[in-house]
Amino acid sequence: MTKHEKAMLKSRILQLCRLKAAGNPADLARRFEISERTVKRHIRELRQEGYPLIFDYYLMSYVLQNV
Repeated sequence: MTKHEKAMLKSRILQLCRLKAAGNPADLARRFEISERTVKRHIRELRQEGYPLIFDYYLMSYVLQNV
């Protein structure tokens, strides 16, 4: 995966989180045809970049906290 592809993927994950439509790691992995481990790594990197991502167990989806 190139840096550009990785950036685009992380951008798309963030967009889905804003819409509260990301789903769980397995859902994201299927959607983007990547592994769950890769999804979790991207989520961790987004958190390290300062995005307040949480997993909402009611929605069963990653969301941006307080958005």
